[in-house]
Amino acid sequence: MSTHWSADDVWDLLPDGSSRSDVLTAADGGSWPVLGAAREVWGSGTGQDGSGPGTTVWGEHARDASAPLRVAVRLPDAGGGPLHRCGCPVRRRMCAHALALLLLWIRGRADDTPPPDWVVRWPGRRAAALRAVEQRALRRADRVAAGLADLELWLRDQVDTGLADARTAGYAHWDGMAARLVDAQAGRVARRVRALAGAVGSAGPPTSPDWPSRLLAEAALLRLLASGYRRRDRLPEGLRATVLSRVGLGPGPESAPVRDSWQVLGRHDFSSGRLAGCRTWLRGEVSGRIGLVLAFAPEGGAPDAPLPPATVADAEVVFRAAEHRASVSRVHGERPLAAPSGGGAGDAMRSWAGALAEDPWLEAWPVVLEGVRPARDASGSWCLADADGAALPVCPQAAPPWRLLAVSGGAPVTVAAEWTPEGVRPLTVWPPGDDRGVPCSGPVRHVQEEPQ
Repeated sequence: MSTHWSADDVWDLLPDGSSRSDVLTAADGGSWPVLGAAREVWGSGTGQDGSGPGTTVWGEHARDASAPLRVAVRLPDAGGGPLHRCGCPVRRRMCAHALALLLLWIRGRADDTPPPDWVVRWPGRRAAALRAVEQRALRRADRVAAGLADLELWLRDQVDTGLADARTAGYAHWDGMAARLVDAQAGRVARRVRALAGAVGSAGPPTSPDWPSRLLAEAALLRLLASGYRRRDRLPEGLRATVLSRVGLGPGPESAPVRDSWQVLGRHDFSSGRLAGCRTWLRGEVSGRIGLVLAFAPEGGAPDAPLPPATVADAEVVFRAAEHRASVSRVHGERPLAAPSGGGAGDAMRSWAGALAEDPWLEAWPVVLEGVRPARDASGSWCLADADGAALPVCPQAAPPWRLLAVSGGAPVTVAAEWTPEGVRPLTVWPPGDDRGVPCSGPVRHVQEEPQ
């Protein structure tokens, strides 16, 4: 059977961390007593789910005489990548047996012959499995919709009865609604509802004197999220993906890896329930894209961030469809990050406004401030003031900027920070005349220049 596939095409399918030697060992022709290939049509579609015309290659790998591995690979003409099945434990990525089967096929070892019954039955079983997945997704979507409808009514009741009683309501008041959302499989929204108790200082002193406005703002964002989910089919694709992600229905499919020189602007450590987490902000020097890498560890542990702050990593980054969520798939090298380009307070707010238009539920956004000094405002609170006299308040939850003060010595510095609704949180500072960034908290790690 003629094919336009080459060995390079097969090796491109090799997952990260897998060994070519395992594939070549499995591709020993003597261990495949059954090999075949056929042109066929699955269903009547032409999409990327394997339906429509294509080529199917199959074989039996003689792992032992009593239980050979049955392997099949479907190559749809419409593209979308090959589909495979194999009797080995690997499920979510191409296994060595499937890749070995393709190598034997392009070498002309697979005869053009009618497929056996187990190959013929494969599309039907696959279609049934896909239908089952779709049905489960639809049922969950209906449960989430019902839970969010109850949330909208509950929020309306809170506003109708007034916010004054929220201070003495106790945590049980918020936990009841949160439990309803957990039952509806909207756990991420449930966490936001439970966080309302902290916003008002329930059963304790208020966290801030403006707690009523904070509570109202958080309630409005929850109402906006519930309304957005109810109208999700009418939203633009990007905003729809964000709504689904914020509800907890997944951040969307992964994109192809983006290779760039990624500026690691900074890292912030936080706690999330019984987990310790950290978020690392990336900015592509060529693409300009912003990436958010999240890492978690059990309570008491330290999350393992893939890239150290104040570095530039030549890396491949995979993005999700929403929330700028990203993961680092491969690092080719790293070097120190000289003071990155940025702007003043106004530039930071314009960047935040653009990001907020895409995702109204953003909790933090990276900004780079050039020529700023730490100072105290009229109330004695810390802020970062730029050369034009504009200032951004430092987030009250952030540690006092003692290290930033020590590094700057009163001179203007470049600061990479997170902007949050409560203020700016400094992450990394670059001293005057020094190209090495210093984390504003935590240990300091220097990266050596790569040899020229």
